[in-house]
Amino acid sequence: MAYDPGAIDATLAAAVGDEPALIAELREAFLDSAKTNLATIEKTRDHAVWKDASLRLKGLAASFGAIRLMALAGEAADRPGDPEALRKMRRAIERL
Repeated sequence: MAYDPGAIDATLAAAVGDEPALIAELREAFLDSAKTNLATIEKTRDHAVWKDASLRLKGLAASFGAIRLMALAGEAADRPGDPEALRKMRRAIERL
């Protein structure tokens, strides 16, 4: 999967137009939500909570055009407790 660092900004620009301040605010809100979901995944030992948080992260990523993160979160939902899945999602979020 290729990483496209401009995908989120392009998705936001298409939604709100040429409003740099609004795009920055929405991007920050997206990253905060992604990190919150990741923190839930990192802390849980409950497979159902892992799956739910992974699917929320997948939907969030899809909404913002973060295709790689969307795919990784979808895979993680099927692999509760997998440290490699967690590492990949963490790295994807860091690269955003």
